Amino acid sequence: MIYLEEQASSVCYIEPTEELKTKLKPEEYAVLVKAATEPPFKNSYWDNHRAGIYVDRIDGTPLFASSTKFDSGTGWPSFWKPIDKSAIVLVEDHSYGMNMIEVRSKKSGGHLGHLFNDGPNPTGLRYCINSASLEFVPIEDLEKRGYQALLPLLGG
Repeated sequence: MIYLEEQASSVCYIEPTEELKTKLKPEEYAVLVKAATEPPFKNSYWDNHRAGIYVDRIDGTPLFASSTKFDSGTGWPSFWKPIDKSAIVLVEDHSYGMNMIEVRSKKSGGHLGHLFNDGPNPTGLRYCINSASLEFVPIEDLEKRGYQALLPLLGG
């Protein structure tokens, strides 16, 4: 389901608190809270090829697995599906005179990026996500970080 902007706040909303501003780096805050976009090819994960999962930078919710990451040539991390579709919210985005679909983290409400219909099989989708909204947890750290149930997504 894709929500209109005015509906989305009833499903997920991020409170721009001072605590959050202190917890996040300025670029992370700009992306997650103010829906900014980081520069392409100048971000942490666009070229990351390690096995692991990508979690919400704010609250650690698992969002994407490296097994669904692909090189889209855009300069941002791109995935063809989330770990759990119920962990994200899709919102109509008409900013800058464009018609796009914004991707937000349902639990934290943070802005992640946008969804496009030009991805690879099997979904044909491209979740184009800002590195600043994510934290990468490598496969060797999944167990100690409490994400061991997600090992099968990575062939483990």
